[in-house]
This record gives sequence, structure tokens and C-alpha cells, in this order.
Amino acid sequence: MADDVQSDNPVLYQGARFAVRGVELSQRSGGTIRREVVVPANAVVVLPMLDEQTVVLIQNERFAVGQTLWELPAGTLEAGEDLALCAGRELLEETGYAAAEVTRLMEFYPSPGFCTELLTAFLARNLTFQGQDLDETERITTAAIPLKESIQMIRDNRIRDAKTIATLLYYQTFLRTGI
Repeated sequence: MADDVQSDNPVLYQGARFAVRGVELSQRSGGTIRREVVVPANAVVVLPMLDEQTVVLIQNERFAVGQTLWELPAGTLEAGEDLALCAGRELLEETGYAAAEVTRLMEFYPSPGFCTELLTAFLARNLTFQGQDLDETERITTAAIPLKESIQMIRDNRIRDAKTIATLLYYQTFLRTGI
């Protein structure tokens, strides 16, 4: 369906970071209804572990919600870019850390009700600090947080970013507990 949305439906709006396409959907009662679908590039999210107990989180100023959010580093794939290379690039740009080991964890759709974006989560280990290389509009600071505290931050609603919540809980549930 995502490929159908991207190729078979008219572009209603083309922005710098995404397109909006109009889609005609069949109704059970007959006829069709028009919906809009946001079509961005796919992206990666990275879980950087300094050691087995410490995660690197970023505080990212998000103009769309008017808040600075606790997040994992993430970013958009360039055309034809390898997912793991994108993860390493975004990790270095946003945190200043390079990873000797980048392992794919999972894929998920963060907002499938109106958006085609597919996120791929990676675990980054054996980190070496080299220095941030932020985009001109990015306002990001980093913090080394105990993994246990990051999970508590989700519970306390201090981490409210969906990709960060999904990736941290996936890691804690399936890789740390061995389920």
C-alpha cells in the first residue's frame, strides 16, 4: 500500500521534508472517500549504549510541539542510503559518538493512520566520542543516563517521544530480560 500511495495518487502538497498525497478509499457502504497521506522518507532511531547500564539520550528542541523532548538520536534516510550507515551518521551528528558496532533491532510504523514512514531501530555499542556535527537548525544536548532511569523516565512521562519509548522498551523487554 505504501508504494501505491507514493506512486498512484496525486501530490496535494510537496514540502522540503514530505509530500501529502490524496487517496481515494472504498467505503463498505459503497462509494469512495478521500483521505490524505503524509509521505516522508523513512528514518532510523539509534539506541547508543555507553556500557551495559548507560544510554546516551538527547534533549531535542522540537518546534512543532514547542518543547524540548528527551529522545534517542534519529534521522531521515538519504536517497539510496544504507540503513546502518544512516544510523551511524545520525548518531555521530546528534551525539558526537561513533559506534564500532551497530545492530538492527526492529522496524515499526510510528503513525500508520496517516503516514507511510517506517522507522528502523538500531543498537549502537563500543562508542567513541568525536564531537557533535549538528545541522544549522538543530538544538540538541546530550546526557548519559542510567538505563534503569530512562525506563523510569518513560513511566513518569518525562520521555514522551514515541520512537524513543518503543526502542527503549523493546530493548529492555526483549534483550535485557531474555523474553
